Amino acid sequence: METLVTWAKRLKQQIYTLYYAYKDQRVPWYAKVFTAFVVAYAFSPIDLIPDFIPVLGFLDEVILLPLGIRLALLMIPEHVKTEAEWKAAEKMSEGKPKNWIVGTVILIGWGVFLFWILNTLSS
Repeated sequence: METLVTWAKRLKQQIYTLYYAYKDQRVPWYAKVFTAFVVAYAFSPIDLIPDFIPVLGFLDEVILLPLGIRLALLMIPEHVKTEAEWKAAEKMSEGKPKNWIVGTVILIGWGVFLFWILNTLSS
């Protein structure tokens, strides 16, 4: 169980590393786009596969999200990644960071997407 908690904390720190790397101007545009998608998905309350589906419900947290994080980290230049890791570790040691603006943007984005889907299905 301790290994699982350590893995989850490392995963969370990697998400914050991606967040800080995304904000760096030295990161290529394609890496920024992919990184933004991964970070938004990680912080989003809506899952690709709903958690109530047995076994498959946790597939995105156990396989898809770590895979996305790994690919995003490979796209980021090493010197930027090192600085972002340092910033993420510093922020994590201060306590749980909160960004209400980003959270609101993510919720609005999912709302627009859901509205679009429902509108498309009803047409």
